[in-house]
Amino acid sequence: MAAQPSLTYDAFLALATADPAVVGLVLKGSRAHDGMATENSDHDLYVVLADGSTTELRRLAGHRTARLDLVIVSLAEFRAAGMPGFERYALARARVVLDRLAGGIGEIIAAKARLGADEAFRAAGGWLDAYANSLYRSVKNDRDGDPLAARLDATDSVGHLLELLFALHRRPRPYNKYLSWELARHPLPGWDGAALLRDVDRIAASGDAAVQRRLFARVEAAARRAGHRAVLDGWGEDLRLLRPG
Repeated sequence: MAAQPSLTYDAFLALATADPAVVGLVLKGSRAHDGMATENSDHDLYVVLADGSTTELRRLAGHRTARLDLVIVSLAEFRAAGMPGFERYALARARVVLDRLAGGIGEIIAAKARLGADEAFRAAGGWLDAYANSLYRSVKNDRDGDPLAARLDATDSVGHLLELLFALHRRPRPYNKYLSWELARHPLPGWDGAALLRDVDRIAASGDAAVQRRLFARVEAAARRAGHRAVLDGWGEDLRLLRPG
């Protein structure tokens, strides 16, 4: 089967659903996020094959056009995809198009959407320390009259902060494109998503030290409740610079 530049999503679905080697079809990206697709959105599709199977569809591995991107993997490879890795969020919010494993494909996706308890705790501790480090540098640069450095460090801190907040709730961080979508449809318990986005926008745009300190106070309380006292206390007296005056 030669690669077909004109192959459409619907035409490929017909091919794939007729092939017994295909045990799952999983749609990711904008088409899997309600309300996010535009006229420019393609279909990003995982094609999951039974382990050890042979099929002509393998010749379409790497197929990529403006309308259709295909990732063709074995079932074992699909289980491992994004575990860990950048692809995890995409698969966590993916949509099952075909599941010939009596719900097994959906169960694999659900596992990607929830971090293990130990995994999440370790990740949150690391991101908390990284967040405090960038925040410390930002507010120190603001204090010392270097606004550019303060803004750059503040921007770095935002990424660490988002990783931390989602890890605290055992979830992979969404890509920036889907952050508003995620917070609106799947809120972080205890957080006002709209208010958090306003603070993040203000911090990224201006490095506002007061907003950073106010937000840190909430994060510190949440991190201590989650058992990360040792990471925070490791900052010693420097915590005073991070807290509201």
